[in-house]
Amino acid sequence: MSTSRPPARQTPTWVTALLVVIGLLIIVVGVIYFAEPAHSLPSFFPGHTPHGKRARVKHGIAAVVVGVLVLIAAWFSLGRKRTT
Repeated sequence: MSTSRPPARQTPTWVTALLVVIGLLIIVVGVIYFAEPAHSLPSFFPGHTPHGKRARVKHGIAAVVVGVLVLIAAWFSLGRKRTT
């Protein structure tokens, strides 16, 4: 019977936490794109137009997809090293 220690983390905890925070913020930005018309978006958002009446659906989809990908990267950063 072998008694091995649990494997060490591949990435620091702060990197995983940072990825989770960034991913959630990007998803929130995507929701803002869906909820607000173009003229109500903050001026620093891509897609802001002074007289736009429609929501920027493509921008919202892109933001949500990127946010989910960042959250997947955070999940993969929790992986463990294999010991041989």
